[in-house]
Amino acid sequence: MKKMRVQILPFGVLKDLLGPASRELTPGASVADLLAILGVELRSQPRAAQLLSRIAVSVNAEYANAGQILNEGDVVGLLPPVSGGAESGAAHAPAVITYLTHEVIRTQELTTAAAQGSDGAVVTFDGIVRDNTRGRQVLSLNYEAYEEMASRQMAELAAQAIERFGVRHVTLVHRLGHLEIGESSVLIVAAAAHRGAAFDACRWLIDTLKKTVPIWKKETFVDGVVWADGEPFPDELMARTGDAAEAAQ
Repeated sequence: MKKMRVQILPFGVLKDLLGPASRELTPGASVADLLAILGVELRSQPRAAQLLSRIAVSVNAEYANAGQILNEGDVVGLLPPVSGGAESGAAHAPAVITYLTHEVIRTQELTTAAAQGSDGAVVTFDGIVRDNTRGRQVLSLNYEAYEEMASRQMAELAAQAIERFGVRHVTLVHRLGHLEIGESSVLIVAAAAHRGAAFDACRWLIDTLKKTVPIWKKETFVDGVVWADGEPFPDELMARTGDAAEAAQ
């Protein structure tokens, strides 16, 4: 029987352990079948095999469940746990501003631009690189993303926050690449008529981003470099199946 080929796109620590590659599969194979194959291949790498029980999977930059059938040429992202209605007439501030950047985040400029006369509250979350974590001295951080997917997920989160909390505007910006101590890694701005909605939206956005948007953090300490352990994916995004989990053990 003729085989089909899919591309494997690992991220974070899996990128270091696996590297980009492709696999030949039997036509009709699912995400679970692919994970089971990878689990067998990684028996000699306990760390990578263990991670397979905690990952989410994307197919062509969309989250996929274990039962999704794969097709010739699909791009399968292997995603370890990640490191995290508007009023019309706004001429200078659209309802949503989201993007990834390798440049310094202009926190003050973006916060000021988000506010309008109808807003009673503008709440800002500015995530800053600190000089220590888990008792170890941090020298710098490096952020990596599945950029196409992360950009899409960030835009969707911002739109959901507007609908869910009734805020007027959301800005959501995440830095990529090398960051020094004291630099901003993520900026969230929520503008609304009332402070409660703005606070709730801002908190929900950072908590949900940390669990679902495919961005990973590598920490450089004085005594080594490691990928940061991410928060577990929500259950509905987990690609793990019984067969894959058994293969990863």
